[in-house]
Amino acid sequence: MDRNRAEQDAASRGLTFYRPAAFWLGVIAVIAGVLAHLPMYLMGRHIGYRLVGMPMDATMEAGMAAIIVGLAVSLYGLVPPAAPGEARAGSRIRVAALDDVPLGPAHYRLLLAMALAVTIDVMKPTALAFVMPGMALEYGLKSPLVPTGTTPVVWIALASATGTVFGSFLWGWLGDKIGRRASILYAGIAFMGTSICGAMPSFGWNLVMCFVMGLAVGGMLPICYALLAETIPARHRGWVMILIGGDIAGAYVLTSWLSAELVPLFSWRILWLIGLPTGALFIVLNRWMPESPRFLLRHGREREARIVMARYGAAIVESETVPPSAARPTDAWSELVSPRLRSSTGVIGCLAISSGLVLFGFNLWIPTNLRMLGFTQPDALLRNAALMGFPLTFVVAWMYGFWSSKKTIIVLTSLTAAALFGFALAPDFVVRHRSLLYLLLTVPIWGISSVVAVLSVYSAEIYPTGVRSRGTGYAAGASKAGGVAIIASTAVGFAAPSIANIALVGAVSMTLSAALTFACGIETRKLRLEDIHRGQSTTTA
Repeated sequence: MDRNRAEQDAASRGLTFYRPAAFWLGVIAVIAGVLAHLPMYLMGRHIGYRLVGMPMDATMEAGMAAIIVGLAVSLYGLVPPAAPGEARAGSRIRVAALDDVPLGPAHYRLLLAMALAVTIDVMKPTALAFVMPGMALEYGLKSPLVPTGTTPVVWIALASATGTVFGSFLWGWLGDKIGRRASILYAGIAFMGTSICGAMPSFGWNLVMCFVMGLAVGGMLPICYALLAETIPARHRGWVMILIGGDIAGAYVLTSWLSAELVPLFSWRILWLIGLPTGALFIVLNRWMPESPRFLLRHGREREARIVMARYGAAIVESETVPPSAARPTDAWSELVSPRLRSSTGVIGCLAISSGLVLFGFNLWIPTNLRMLGFTQPDALLRNAALMGFPLTFVVAWMYGFWSSKKTIIVLTSLTAAALFGFALAPDFVVRHRSLLYLLLTVPIWGISSVVAVLSVYSAEIYPTGVRSRGTGYAAGASKAGGVAIIASTAVGFAAPSIANIALVGAVSMTLSAALTFACGIETRKLRLEDIHRGQSTTTA
């Protein structure tokens, strides 16, 4: 009895793993593998940490092998064993009880953990814009700063963005198979392993590692939103999740600050190497991350669901009959294009692709473009613009949570399109007037971060539990696909990386997204997840 109670207490705190020995052995192997790469990095400290041309030694090769083995072993430790007689008929526990409770200490701990997780995840792709100038100089890559190079520096961004596309769909599938919490933890381990990108001496290895890093980064953010959507009460879900998404802008502020402070001392490589401590933080945050009770019930794990629900102050309510939606679970990718979800999937896809075009087009090239225009400290300029827009996140949270989710999306995409049209139609005038430049920089940097946050929340709300992770993974993958499209066109020369051209692409796509959302978008404000596609107009009080 005491042992069972102890196990329940540990589970309620999020401390248990299905195979703890395998999990921790894998984590230790990954950390050891990363540490084995640091001597190579430190060898270059007297020459500005330039490693180009240095051969990989046996220690680094052994470290890479340890990381691969560690990733496999830790995943084995996270995968839940198949439950005997796993309930495919659904559970009689009414999950709606979670939507009726007030926010309590457990909710706030979860929100803090998720805010940190989102910040860490977004820092990875954001850092790409700040490492590309240094990589171009060290490897002699062709860029606006090194016009005599032969290999375009944009191939780094293309490798990373392509990895995130595959990673988003992979993590979406994983989140529906092994759970939201387990997938988030595994992303943290992958973050640690891929930090060795900062110690790769050759450009070829950087391409490989940036692709792998993209796989790790791709799907963690949407899985976080899926977990939050399934845990936060309906009347608080919208505004709370948007505030968490505001950390996307916060991640830009933090990354630009780290770049300004650390890169002059430790080179561009330090922005990748900090993935080791930030990834380890994911393991610590595990204490405040429960598994989604909706996911647990979906897979017949009622005992665990009861523990989580009790942790959040939800009463256990049992129905006399099994809900029809639970009795016939659909958990295939094809559900995303079923008649009831087809139009929503179209809206999500358009929003995602257009946000990717802006994020990986305009925002990716803006540090380089500002340098070309004569700004000697573009990182500080962008940091200030991001800070100016950060308070507006609270306005967006109020709009989405208390006004209208659909109208908020339309307003954000329209504002972002208007600012980008300013850069597209009068770029020379804009850059000559500092106040106007700050204003028009603030809107795309803050605006696209808010669009991405709203997109993640919206996709987590409109898809049912059985495919929620797949749906959020699809949204993330489509946004990265937009990025791949714009980066690939730049790489082969179809679009010059200028402010005017890339801003025009983003402006047109954002305008189309606003129109499609107006025509086909659905309202989710304060609706229980189970009610969003039932055509019900009642909201949770």
